Amino acid sequence: MTEQEGCPCPERYPDWDGQDVDLGGWCVHQMPIKTFFHMPIAYDMYLAKQAENVAQLGLRERWPGLVLTRTRLFGGSLTRLLEDAESPSRLVHYLPSPFNVSVFLHHGGIGSVSKAVHEHQIRLVEQGRRPKELYLAHLTCPVCEQRKGGDKILVLRRWVASRRMAANVARRQRQPREEVGE
Repeated sequence: MTEQEGCPCPERYPDWDGQDVDLGGWCVHQMPIKTFFHMPIAYDMYLAKQAENVAQLGLRERWPGLVLTRTRLFGGSLTRLLEDAESPSRLVHYLPSPFNVSVFLHHGGIGSVSKAVHEHQIRLVEQGRRPKELYLAHLTCPVCEQRKGGDKILVLRRWVASRRMAANVARRQRQPREEVGE
């Protein structure tokens, strides 16, 4: 947490907007969290606990304060990208390869991100990719939002290549569309 501002937001973050990135082989600290219908429970406590755990293990983050949040119906995880390290902790591991993510920067709050995520998911399907997990990284909070130019969320959608989906997309592109009403 930045002491002068009192917020946990990262000062620096990767410039991945609009890119596909392979995170395969990256070292991460991944902590499970409790959620209820995709809503994190005691989110701030888990953030502080993870930051303390990373500090106690003497690990260095690639972008300090950048936390990728994944939620599910009744569980989720907080993931911090680390510099390469060896640790006895069960929470530190390397991501499997390939670990492809498609990234975009959403300018707006959590209430407006769902439409952008849906459109992004449609673009992935149209490219013959099967969307998998969704990770959100809050880059601003109410404390620093004005100073950093508004609310920002870095959205990462993991995807895997699908031959079947790619074949369906290619087939649809070859077939001329029938006019509606004929």
